[in-house]
Amino acid sequence: MYKQVYLKRGKEDSLLRFHPWIFSGAINKIEEGLEEGDIVRVMTHDNKFIAIGHFQIGSIAVRVLSFHDVAIDDEFWENRLRAALLVRRSIGVVREQGDEIRPYPNTTYRLVHGEGDNLPGLVIDVYGKTAVMQAHSVGMHVCREVIAKALVKVMDDQLDSIYYKSETTLPYKAELGQENGFIYGDTDNNIAIENGLKFHIDWLMGQKTGFFIDQRENRSLLERYAKGRSVLNMFCYTGGFSVYAMRGGAEVVHSVDSSAKAIELTNRNVDFNFPGDSRHEAICEDAFKYLDDHDGKYDLIVLDPPAFAKHRKALKNGLRGYTRLNVKGFEKIKPGGILFTFSCSQVVTKDNFRQAVFTAAAQAGRKVRILHQLHQPADHPINIYHPEGEYLKGLVLYVE
Repeated sequence: MYKQVYLKRGKEDSLLRFHPWIFSGAINKIEEGLEEGDIVRVMTHDNKFIAIGHFQIGSIAVRVLSFHDVAIDDEFWENRLRAALLVRRSIGVVREQGDEIRPYPNTTYRLVHGEGDNLPGLVIDVYGKTAVMQAHSVGMHVCREVIAKALVKVMDDQLDSIYYKSETTLPYKAELGQENGFIYGDTDNNIAIENGLKFHIDWLMGQKTGFFIDQRENRSLLERYAKGRSVLNMFCYTGGFSVYAMRGGAEVVHSVDSSAKAIELTNRNVDFNFPGDSRHEAICEDAFKYLDDHDGKYDLIVLDPPAFAKHRKALKNGLRGYTRLNVKGFEKIKPGGILFTFSCSQVVTKDNFRQAVFTAAAQAGRKVRILHQLHQPADHPINIYHPEGEYLKGLVLYVE
């Protein structure tokens, strides 16, 4: 029998609107013996069931798994994973045998996107026949083995291995002693295909689960604009935008990152797809310094920085950072150039980001048109009751 937590009077309103988070300030009392990561039944002040979820110490006290009073057992995990897989099949990122929906083969996609798939605190990315699982809550960490078992069953023969990568995503104060490693199978084949292009996926040491899948469709869009252009891919990480630009027929592609490891990954991925191609060069340097030193050299620039604002207290400084970076981009791009600019900060809204870019354009004194407004792809779905899940914002701009 699951232990119970009780809400303060009137604090059930957000749950009646199916928001999947319960904040610590909404809780009146908890049953004795409750431990972080336990499954709990959530009760209203007058002892009526309202939700079931994972208990956690911190600002978010409960992440809701269901608004029905169900057992969180093998069948529950299998049903949720099966529903997530059905979504990916319906949008065409997972192809059935002989299915030719997409113009290029693709073995890289997000299977589970936390709250977007009604599995808050869990991310599962698939690279070929390897799934990389990442827990962002203690509860999902506790359930990792049963989730892995359900995943193998649901995916049938599509998976050879599952790598668990949560050392940096779980609360350090929980002192779980978690370690990254395979929890099902084992493999050293880290090659995956995204829209017909091959990438080395560094799930051992790389950021996130090893690759930024959320830019897949935006990389494809850039490919359409790259022909005959001089391209600068700033904050290149694994060189995804660079590889797409080269397939799109760019005259020159320069990839810049302050991390030597990122430059190494970029060079490997470019060489993997375009061996010996002299159009590409990777440079290890600070973004702002590089832009200062290269004026009017590029007519397609990608600005895809790491999150400048990781929490609400950093929002003001983060927006200043986005404005400053985009001023540099506007100042340095050739007339008639195209700027792809992004924010992956969850606390930065679409309006926040657009205002920062608008301010940058005004400060740079350039005439700018919006060509596209970009966001995360369909395999990173947003739960309609959880607007916080919309984290990736982007604009494609024509700069006179």
